[in-house]
Amino acid sequence: MKKSLLGMCITAALLSGCNSTSSNTQTTRTENAQAQPEEAVLNSSSKAAASDALARLADAYAEETLKRNPLNAMFFGDNRFNHTWPNSIAPSFIQEGIALDTAYLAKLEAIDASQLTGQDFYTYEIFKMNLKNGLEGAQFPSELLPISQFVFSPHNVFIQLGSGLSAQPFNNAKDFENLIKRGEGFAVWMEQAIINMRNGIERGVVLPKPVVESIIPQLEAQIFDNPSDSSLMTPLNNAGDKLSEAELRQLKQEYLQLIDAKITPIFKKMLAFMQNEYLPHARNTHGYGQLPNGKKWYEYQIKTNTTLPLTADEIHQTGLNEVKRIHNEMRDIMKEVGFKGDLNAFFNFLKNDPQFYFDSPDDVLKAYEDIKAEMATKVPALFDVIPKADYIVRSYPEAQAKSAPGASYIPGAPDGSRPGIFFANTYNLKAQPKYGVETLSIHEAVPGHHFQLSLQTELDELPMLRRMNFYTVYAEGWALYAESLGKELGMFTDPYQYFGKLSAELFRAMRLVVDTGIHAKGWTREQAIEYMLSNSDMVESDITSEVERYMVMPGQATSYKTGQIKIKQLREYAEKALGDKFDIKTFHNLVLLDGSLPMPLLEHKIREWVKSA
Repeated sequence: MKKSLLGMCITAALLSGCNSTSSNTQTTRTENAQAQPEEAVLNSSSKAAASDALARLADAYAEETLKRNPLNAMFFGDNRFNHTWPNSIAPSFIQEGIALDTAYLAKLEAIDASQLTGQDFYTYEIFKMNLKNGLEGAQFPSELLPISQFVFSPHNVFIQLGSGLSAQPFNNAKDFENLIKRGEGFAVWMEQAIINMRNGIERGVVLPKPVVESIIPQLEAQIFDNPSDSSLMTPLNNAGDKLSEAELRQLKQEYLQLIDAKITPIFKKMLAFMQNEYLPHARNTHGYGQLPNGKKWYEYQIKTNTTLPLTADEIHQTGLNEVKRIHNEMRDIMKEVGFKGDLNAFFNFLKNDPQFYFDSPDDVLKAYEDIKAEMATKVPALFDVIPKADYIVRSYPEAQAKSAPGASYIPGAPDGSRPGIFFANTYNLKAQPKYGVETLSIHEAVPGHHFQLSLQTELDELPMLRRMNFYTVYAEGWALYAESLGKELGMFTDPYQYFGKLSAELFRAMRLVVDTGIHAKGWTREQAIEYMLSNSDMVESDITSEVERYMVMPGQATSYKTGQIKIKQLREYAEKALGDKFDIKTFHNLVLLDGSLPMPLLEHKIREWVKSA
């Protein structure tokens, strides 16, 4: 979300550097965008002046940070920086970011926050929280761990972009030239990654051995004796009438030169470095707790990903409790379908009976297309605001599928020029059981990530800083909450499909146990895999991919269940307090229609609604 990842949630922050905050920003393209923030904070003691100062400061920050975050800009429709891939892990870039955020925090705190109300209150609190969080994170050397095996690691993202499988546009000659320039920047970034990883070896901040072993085949897959075999040629080969014959001929020469002189050599260099130099120094431990200052680093990751003051022990216990509860619900399903045996026997039955599995990747994709059509008729029962944007279903690229999650989602362009993309993993058909498709579609697409992310980008009345803001606990919490709406939406009529919902929820509950186990309690990779194998119907290949993901993304996996639990608690609170006055469509609008919020602000919003009602 990795799941799901958002996909977008990781992609959006890829190039933001060590000082990255949860705020992904873009210009509003108004005359105010270039306003000097120093002027904006002067004389801000009145309500109108404070509101204006905040708007000017937020716009100025957005404009200044756009070029530092070109993928953020591209995913939200600003194509001015599609030719860049900044060296975001270079020391100078990181220091510039720290200086930028420090300066803006001082300017923000000079505004009289007591004068801010309504949306200005939320904008101020989000802006301040994100700046502080980014500055706090600068103490942890994430730049020493620049790549991983995960599908949204930068080296994989570049290939997705260049292969036409993501947001990079390929509509004219300039678009193709942009990718060439971006590829040159990517090669520089990869050189810096090697420098940083050598530094990491010296400082004892290195990846676990199994992760490195998973990265190596990804690098090998991008090395070509014949550059025309690279997937980066696909958009050119499919250009059709978008290019003249002369443009196509010239661009093919330039692309082949880029692949042969820049891309293949840098993948070769990274491969040799990883095999010969880095792997011998990779860790035999698997959690951040074993890194220098690792305990504090993991605590920071929990706070960043959950936006709540939770400890690893609290999260671990919540996970154990939820696993027990969900197991009991699963036993009810066993009785309903007449299965004789214990829960582990039922898991084995589901793993091994061919009736539960697809015959081909095309069958998997068709199942998701069918659910898409069905859901379109059902969501008006619980939602009265529907995104304008559509989404399409695709399978992962072959070279990335092995290490990819079961599915992920990339949002469409705000202007409608590109739909959202729901990636389904068809690498291992045993990891895509039929009984899981309704739940996974709800989570990744409608009314999960596609609804939440599309609606957020369509909120024209909010400042761009808010429309591009992202909190994992909010996005993933919403998507997991959306799964719980399945029965209310008329889905899960087949008990096995409802078991699929429980299985997906169990998966997220086990994440609480495993993530904290690895990073706070000293669990090994093998312990984590065994725990998930013995407590679920998941196949080992899927579990291994997930556990290795947690190893390189500490705390991220704790956000799903944490966010879902908080949203469900807020709904239950509102239902109890309002009684007959409670309206589910209004509740969903309140959760969705102000963009991504940290959990304390979302709770503040719901409690204010209940008071006013």
